[in-house]
Amino acid sequence: MAGDGIRRSRAWFGAAGRSGMIYRSWMRNQGFGAEMFDGRPVIGIASTWSELAPCNAHLNRVAEAVKRGVWQAGGFPLEFPVMATGETLIRPTAMFYRNLLAMQAEELIRANPLDGVVLLSGCDKTTPGLLMGAASVDLPAVMVTGGPMLNGKFRGQDVGSGTHVWKFEEDLKAGRMTQEEVFEAEGCMARSNGHCMTMGTASTMACMAEALGMQLPGSATWPAVDMRRFEVAQEAGRRIVAMVEEDLRPSAIMTRAAFENAIRANAAIGGSTNAIIHLLAIAGRLGVELSLDDFDELARPVPTVVDLMPSGRFLMEDFCYAGGLPVVLRELAEAGLLDGDALTVTGRSMGANVASAQCWNREVIRPLSEPLQPAGSGTAVLRGNLAPGGAVVKQSAASPALLRHTGRAVVFDTPEAYHEVCDDPGLDVAADDVIVIRGAGPRGYPGMPEVANVPIPTKLLRAGVTDMVRICDGRMSGTGYGTVVLHVAPESAVGGPLALVRTGDTVTLDVPARTLTLNVDDDELRRRGEAWKPPEPAEGTGYGWLYTQHVLQADRGADFDFLVGSRGAAVPRESH
Repeated sequence: MAGDGIRRSRAWFGAAGRSGMIYRSWMRNQGFGAEMFDGRPVIGIASTWSELAPCNAHLNRVAEAVKRGVWQAGGFPLEFPVMATGETLIRPTAMFYRNLLAMQAEELIRANPLDGVVLLSGCDKTTPGLLMGAASVDLPAVMVTGGPMLNGKFRGQDVGSGTHVWKFEEDLKAGRMTQEEVFEAEGCMARSNGHCMTMGTASTMACMAEALGMQLPGSATWPAVDMRRFEVAQEAGRRIVAMVEEDLRPSAIMTRAAFENAIRANAAIGGSTNAIIHLLAIAGRLGVELSLDDFDELARPVPTVVDLMPSGRFLMEDFCYAGGLPVVLRELAEAGLLDGDALTVTGRSMGANVASAQCWNREVIRPLSEPLQPAGSGTAVLRGNLAPGGAVVKQSAASPALLRHTGRAVVFDTPEAYHEVCDDPGLDVAADDVIVIRGAGPRGYPGMPEVANVPIPTKLLRAGVTDMVRICDGRMSGTGYGTVVLHVAPESAVGGPLALVRTGDTVTLDVPARTLTLNVDDDELRRRGEAWKPPEPAEGTGYGWLYTQHVLQADRGADFDFLVGSRGAAVPRESH
């Protein structure tokens, strides 16, 4: 509601004279009766449904369930589309469009007669994009994610979306699978509606929305085709009407304590490194102080307890039936690793929400005393002369033997340059080398794609090599694995030290010491820097120009500089 206690939508539907007639009459051409304009809460349903975003293709049915809940609670639901940034199809990368989705959601929420909003997301960038937009407007909001696919099944084994794509690619290149077998496998991998069922970025961000308090308890993990997914969507519809009455806004929920809870939860579930960029961007919209180093410091005392691919064995369906995220949150709270007093969309505290959570499968959700990975093995933040702004590595998905490693750099200016030669049996590369991929950062690509976990050179795969150190200013899919250093900042395209590395230099990775070092003396680096020339911008017009001119670096969430901070929900000027 507005500060005077009058609902925001009354500025449209409660207006006198010509203005009120225009707003009400045009809405009535959809068959809404006059009673709908009696002052009841108007609830927007921001949907990222699209057949071009397979993870989100069922959200029209989820929206119908939300509407039922809004009607039940006496609200007036109105569904509207926002951009579907599906990583599965969109080029150059969904991350390039996350900020556009956030802008669109923010402006549509603010510009329309809405008192509250339900955010429907699925694929990984739609969840943070909608949370960023809602945070900037700061109207009552609740997130409903679309849920993961059912477990993939191939020849008697569970297969995980994304994770097994990389495995099957390696097997194909190494001669362990035929192309016909790969065709068969890909048809067994994605066998229902929903997003990736591994602990990739989509699953991670659904869990982050719940850990932040913006999603109803337990709702991050219900499979997309489980009827309880639609039950919880209906409950969210009821709840948003009450949130409008209570004037419960994102700024009251996504506090510093909520972000600390999310960071620790991410460590416990073995979540995606992409959560770092998205949480930084969301916090920036709210004015919450959050830094890259917080992710290392807050995660260090937290063990990884959820045994899910890519770090473990199981999939999201198993996690759900084992008790889901509430079990993890309850046990973290009991161990003093979670702030149970943090407020949530239920109107209750996080601790109260999860107090009765029970675990039904200790293979999937391990006790804190018997974790999958010990405390301190989550995502580490690295610094050094190669990454003065920071870089990250997902330890739980890396090879322990490579966490301390010095090797010769083999440098490629773009991901495409590497892919052109990675199958060449004559490629000058050895197992101990460090593959460096640049030109993949927020500005340089543009959009910071999920290309950092490039495949091992084919000649090494056939020799039995399964992992190498890879360093990149881009990102890695949350479904990926390997000893991959990501998000190197500043990126090469803006003159970061990554731009100065030459093939033959040596690089030292020391994850326990949290350092990433280019073993070249300062004078030589200064000479290289003076000779360096920035690359030509990849995009010159339209949104691409806006993006490359205003995107922040990875350590600040890769949001636009002009969108940091909340702008509120003031009613726009009269148009009639």
